[in-house]
Amino acid sequence: MLTVDLGRASVGRATRLLDLGCGGGRHAFAAARAGAEVVALDADAHECRTVQATLAAMLDAGELEPSSRSAVLRGDALRLPFVQACFDAVVASEILEHVQDDRGAITELARVLRPGGTLAVTVPRFWPELVNWLLSRQYHEVEGGHIRIYRRSQLRRRVEQSGMRMLGAHHAHALHTPYWWLRCLVGVSREDHPLVAAYHRFLVWDIVRSPRLTRAVDRVLCPVLGKSLVVYFVRLPGDGSGR
Repeated sequence: MLTVDLGRASVGRATRLLDLGCGGGRHAFAAARAGAEVVALDADAHECRTVQATLAAMLDAGELEPSSRSAVLRGDALRLPFVQACFDAVVASEILEHVQDDRGAITELARVLRPGGTLAVTVPRFWPELVNWLLSRQYHEVEGGHIRIYRRSQLRRRVEQSGMRMLGAHHAHALHTPYWWLRCLVGVSREDHPLVAAYHRFLVWDIVRSPRLTRAVDRVLCPVLGKSLVVYFVRLPGDGSGR
C-alpha cells in the first residue's frame, strides 16, 4: 500500500528515482515494477539489506525486466552521495519528521533533483499526529521518533524556499489513524494488547487483499481522517536557494 501516487510524482519507465528513507522499500519496489531506475537510500543497514534482497528476488522471479536497474545505499539525508541534478524524481516518505535539520535535508533533496523534476514528500498529518502526541509521550520521545508536527503551510513554505513550487496535495491511510490512536491510548509498546493485535490483523488483511469495500471507505475518509499528508512539488530552474 503506497503513500505516494507514483503517477502524480511522474515516476514511470526510465525515470531516475531516489527513494530517500526507503524503509521496507514499498515505493522502490513499485517504481522498479513501473520500469524506473531506482536508488533506494536509508540510514538503517538492516533495511538496506532487506530491500536489496527483495529487489534481487523480484528480478529472479521475473517481476522486473532483465534490464531493470536499481541500487540500494546506506546514507545520510543531510549528505547525499550524489552529484547535482541527477534524479528525475525524488520520494521522501515519512522521513522529514525524524530529521533534526529538516531544512538541510530539503536543501539536499533539491540539490539532487533536476530542474523540472518532481519531489513527493509525505509527513504525518497535523491533527491526527497531534492526538498521538497528546495521548502518549512515549510515541514521540523514543529514540528515532517524531520530533515535530507539520502543518501543510509550514511544509510547503520550507520546501518552496529550496527552489520548488507546489503542484498539489492529498491525504492517505485513513484506516491507519485509529490504529495509532489505539496504540497511544493503551501504550505504544503494547503491540500484544488484544484490541491492537486485532486491528493490526485487519490492516494486514486490508493491505494484502485490498478489497473494494475498505478501499472505498478509505477514499471517503481520507480527506478528514487520512494519517499522512502527501505533497508534490516541481523543481524550478535556478540554484535551489529559492531566490
